[in-house]
Amino acid sequence: MLSLWESSVGSFWTLPGGGIEYEEQPEAACVREVWEETGYNVELTRFLSVSTHVVPLEKRVPGKVLPLQILRLLYTAEIVSGTLRPEVGGSSTDAGWFPISQLHNRTITKGHRVSEWVLEALETAASLDAPAQDQ
Repeated sequence: MLSLWESSVGSFWTLPGGGIEYEEQPEAACVREVWEETGYNVELTRFLSVSTHVVPLEKRVPGKVLPLQILRLLYTAEIVSGTLRPEVGGSSTDAGWFPISQLHNRTITKGHRVSEWVLEALETAASLDAPAQDQ
């Protein structure tokens, strides 16, 4: 399930996510962001990874004076209730399900691209589920 995020440089299909509110735990923020952007209530089932990413100043919203550092926490989750719907009044404008094989095509709907973050997350999940190699 992906969320269509609107940015200053275009629209991208990406994983649901966003900022952590003051005094909010990361796990609670993840559950809240999935609900806000997709309409699904989820239960986190596994922590996969943590990574950082920097959005250069030239790709930020006009008026910002510094690059943006992002902390990415990747979880798997199970949907426990809800109905798929786009976010109301936020930076995401649609939500949808797509076959994993289609994500590697990079453009999946009306010229909207898949973010690099989605492909990185798929690689991370696959590497953690791969059988250990004998040394």
